[in-house]
Amino acid sequence: MNVLEVSNLEKRYKEKLAVKDISFQLKGGACTALLGPNGAGKTTTLNMLAGLIKPTAGMIMAPDSPDDIREMIGYLPQYPAFFEWMTGKEFLIFSGEISGMKKGDAERRTEELITLVGLEEGKNRKVGQYSGGMKQRLGIAQALIHKPKLIILDEPVSALDPFGRREVLDLLKTLKKETTILFSTHILNDAEQICDDVLFLHEGVLIEQGAIEEVKARHHKLRLTLHFNEDSHKYTPILKGKEWIHNMASDGKRLSFEVADLDRDRARIFSLITEYGWGVTKFESSEQSLEEVFMEVMKK
Repeated sequence: MNVLEVSNLEKRYKEKLAVKDISFQLKGGACTALLGPNGAGKTTTLNMLAGLIKPTAGMIMAPDSPDDIREMIGYLPQYPAFFEWMTGKEFLIFSGEISGMKKGDAERRTEELITLVGLEEGKNRKVGQYSGGMKQRLGIAQALIHKPKLIILDEPVSALDPFGRREVLDLLKTLKKETTILFSTHILNDAEQICDDVLFLHEGVLIEQGAIEEVKARHHKLRLTLHFNEDSHKYTPILKGKEWIHNMASDGKRLSFEVADLDRDRARIFSLITEYGWGVTKFESSEQSLEEVFMEVMKK
């Protein structure tokens, strides 16, 4: 069942149309990544979904939820602000109370979330003493305080060092079992690690969407790479004459190209290596990454 349904959503700022007629659904219990380069319209889209700005056109609907969908959403902005003189525990209790929870309920929920996000040792420290990764985990706990059906996270790892980034990504993997997640990022490898579905946004236009494996299958390409013991340009004339080889690229001692059938065309390459006695030191085969698929779709 869908937690959120978006239809023909647009946002205009004077003469600039920042988000252009986008439609998609968020499946309950799924983790979805909103992907795109800086300036693609990701933050504008998330702010509309969270109820922070009004759309110029379109509809945002939540089946089986209250009229004000903000009640079912937890939100973490790209640059969250904290009361740094509070302890982490105090901040979460305060967040619960201003969301309408009774103090006792907020205290119990705070203890649950502190354990969930791994802040047990730091819960009584001032937030101003937290690392970047700890602050992001606290921000995610704040977004979860009222048990929302959907949490929206805007670039949750973009400002973190590698250690903090890994902490937050591991936390998101755990949260997939608790609630529905929508987060934006321009780091496609992060989405490939933890998400079920993706939305590709480019210049305000939704250019591709769906389950990760389905999206990759629609743009499926296989690449073979040969490493030689000498300059690879020597071998390009022979390979260019093969109709089953496409988009060949030569870089020093390395030569790569796309094929349609991995098993069949790998066997063909082995035959050529044997026939001509090529000095191949390494042979690799790979499928397109999500980042490569995204770059290909953007060029269309």
